[in-house]
Amino acid sequence: MIDFITNNWPMIVQKSLEHVSLSFTAVILACLIGIPVGFLIVNHDKAARIVIGAANIIQTIPSLAMFAFAMPIFGIGTKPAVFALFLYALLPIIKNSLIGIKNVDPSIIKAARGMGMTKTQIMFKVEIPLAISVIMGGVRIAAVTCIGITTIATLIAAGGLGDLIYRGLSTFNQPMIFTGALLSAVLALIVDFLLGIVEKALTSKGLKD
Repeated sequence: MIDFITNNWPMIVQKSLEHVSLSFTAVILACLIGIPVGFLIVNHDKAARIVIGAANIIQTIPSLAMFAFAMPIFGIGTKPAVFALFLYALLPIIKNSLIGIKNVDPSIIKAARGMGMTKTQIMFKVEIPLAISVIMGGVRIAAVTCIGITTIATLIAAGGLGDLIYRGLSTFNQPMIFTGALLSAVLALIVDFLLGIVEKALTSKGLKD
């Protein structure tokens, strides 16, 4: 495997960057949609059940089938892959955003209102700081999940480390297979570690103690 990496490192770097790009784009889009949705449905139980139920149904769809469903709309390549990964990332982000805000002590919200804070101020100065660790937990789950599922994106010509795995399978090249699988796992661990650092940086000092 070491010989394979040494002789093919430019291609390996390229595939790793493709893998990160696909996963990163999907998670960012899921955060931009999922976190606001979680905030919007926090006081609407019926809407919350519908949204979480729909996201749960999406999670039950096999990965390959999800890519196949996206192909008639987006064709092949990165667009259907990002769309499918985005859908898979939504559930943990929406659910954790919802849980994080719901777990904020109501007495703290009442105290903030009593101090004359507006809804916007309460959201950004009270609710989000108190819920950020739970929200980031959802983001971390979504990121690790996307990195794993992205290996299948090679089947719709989206690139990534899955190219190494499936090309290795078709040619019985074990070093190529192990390189793709190992790097995918390492990427997931690195991303989870980095997001953990971001989570700690965003968590207020009072909650760390």
